[in-house]
Amino acid sequence: MDISTFLVLAGGHIRCLRCTAQSKRTKLQCARPALKVSKTAKCQFHGGRGSGPKTVEGKARIGAAHLVHGTETNKNRLERSQASLRLAQIEDVMHVAGMTTAARTTGRKPAGYRPINTLEAARQFVVEDALQCIKGLPEGR
Repeated sequence: MDISTFLVLAGGHIRCLRCTAQSKRTKLQCARPALKVSKTAKCQFHGGRGSGPKTVEGKARIGAAHLVHGTETNKNRLERSQASLRLAQIEDVMHVAGMTTAARTTGRKPAGYRPINTLEAARQFVVEDALQCIKGLPEGR
């Protein structure tokens, strides 16, 4: 049995493979245990978990089905992005119309943002926003 192949942990109760990664600077072998799922006997820091899908179809499948933080779906992200876009444009309209003198919101603007700099653009936004709200109302109102 080669000492560098296996690690003995927990007072001799656990015996596992050792990560086979080697330091470029010291030429010493990594001292962490290799992951069971690793095909190359590497720890999680040296690539033992795999590198994900390689094909375009695989990447598209992961992107379409992937949930972030449990209940955060792509649909929820899209809805929040659209609400952020609307708020940024409403802020522009308020500044153009002279309704506020507060500082503008800092940071990255939402996807699809186009600044509203003129009164005509502000009027057009208000009309389009009102029409969109009317379309979203339930029947009978």
